Amino acid sequence: MSGDIHERPDWPQFRWDTTAVLNKLVHVKYRQGQFQGRMLGLGFQLQNDATLEALTEEVQKSSQIEGETYDREQIRSSVARRLGLGTPSLTAVDRQIDGAVTMLLDATGRFDEPLTSSRLFG
Repeated sequence: MSGDIHERPDWPQFRWDTTAVLNKLVHVKYRQGQFQGRMLGLGFQLQNDATLEALTEEVQKSSQIEGETYDREQIRSSVARRLGLGTPSLTAVDRQIDGAVTMLLDATGRFDEPLTSSRLFG
């Protein structure tokens, strides 16, 4: 089945196999623990570099899903600036890219907070 989720005939009444979902979540949680253990073994600079690269990639891929193509260096510069990593870049950053980075950092950094109208429309 392909297409956007809102085009499915059962939208928005989702059904799932709890056992299948839990099995996958257990596997993901295990792999997440392995990853976190490896990250702890890296030096601080390598951890920052890996975080910067992962977030840059996430913003780039997410924007492509929406049909947008953003300059990778601008994304990287925006992420680095927002996280306080490295020296400020001379790369000028488009306002849309800054918005996409802000949204990703909010979603990943505040995932456990309620999704308010202010956050949603900010």
